[in-house]
Amino acid sequence: MKLIIEVADKRADFVKELLDSLPFVKTKTITPQKAQFLEELKKSVAEVSLAKKGKLKLQSAREFLNEL
Repeated sequence: MKLIIEVADKRADFVKELLDSLPFVKTKTITPQKAQFLEELKKSVAEVSLAKKGKLKLQSAREFLNEL
Protein backbone atom coordinates (compact mmCIF):
# COMPACT_ATOMS: atom_id res chain seq x y z
CA MET A 1 0.00 0.00 0.00
CA LYS A 2 1.16 3.52 -0.73
CA LEU A 3 0.38 6.46 1.53
CA ILE A 4 1.02 10.13 0.92
CA ILE A 5 1.70 12.16 4.04
CA GLU A 6 2.02 15.94 4.17
CA VAL A 7 4.23 17.19 6.99
CA ALA A 8 5.22 20.68 8.05
CA ASP A 9 8.71 21.51 6.80
CA LYS A 10 10.08 21.98 10.30
CA ARG A 11 9.02 18.42 11.26
CA ALA A 12 9.83 16.66 7.98
CA ASP A 13 13.29 15.47 8.99
CA PHE A 14 11.97 13.99 12.24
CA VAL A 15 9.08 12.19 10.53
CA LYS A 16 11.33 10.85 7.77
CA GLU A 17 13.85 9.57 10.32
CA LEU A 18 11.06 7.95 12.31
CA LEU A 19 9.60 6.21 9.27
CA ASP A 20 13.03 5.14 8.03
CA SER A 21 13.65 3.45 11.39
CA LEU A 22 10.77 1.05 10.74
CA PRO A 23 12.00 -2.02 8.81
CA PHE A 24 8.68 -2.50 6.99
CA VAL A 25 8.45 1.07 5.65
CA LYS A 26 10.17 2.48 2.56
CA THR A 27 10.17 6.25 2.18
CA LYS A 28 10.44 8.38 -0.90
CA THR A 29 10.67 12.16 -0.89
CA ILE A 30 9.25 14.17 -3.77
CA THR A 31 9.72 17.84 -4.53
CA PRO A 32 6.84 20.30 -4.14
CA GLN A 33 6.92 20.81 -7.92
CA LYS A 34 6.47 17.09 -8.54
CA ALA A 35 3.68 16.94 -5.96
CA GLN A 36 1.90 19.81 -7.71
CA PHE A 37 2.38 18.13 -11.10
CA LEU A 38 0.92 14.87 -9.80
CA GLU A 39 -2.08 16.68 -8.31
CA GLU A 40 -2.75 18.50 -11.60
CA LEU A 41 -2.34 15.27 -13.53
CA LYS A 42 -4.88 13.59 -11.27
CA LYS A 43 -7.37 16.42 -11.92
CA SER A 44 -6.77 16.15 -15.67
CA VAL A 45 -7.43 12.41 -15.67
CA ALA A 46 -10.66 13.00 -13.74
CA GLU A 47 -11.75 15.61 -16.31
CA VAL A 48 -11.03 13.22 -19.20
CA SER A 49 -13.03 10.55 -17.43
CA LEU A 50 -16.00 12.91 -16.99
CA ALA A 51 -15.77 14.00 -20.63
CA LYS A 52 -15.83 10.40 -21.83
CA LYS A 53 -18.98 9.81 -19.77
CA GLY A 54 -20.57 12.91 -21.30
CA LYS A 55 -20.76 14.70 -17.95
CA LEU A 56 -18.40 17.49 -18.97
CA LYS A 57 -18.82 19.69 -22.04
CA LEU A 58 -15.54 20.19 -23.86
CA GLN A 59 -14.48 23.12 -25.97
CA SER A 60 -13.98 22.59 -29.66
CA ALA A 61 -10.54 23.27 -31.14
CA ARG A 62 -11.97 26.29 -32.96
CA GLU A 63 -13.37 27.75 -29.72
CA PHE A 64 -10.01 27.22 -28.05
CA LEU A 65 -8.13 28.95 -30.88
CA ASN A 66 -10.59 31.86 -30.86
CA GLU A 67 -9.74 32.46 -27.19
CA LEU A 68 -6.09 32.89 -28.11
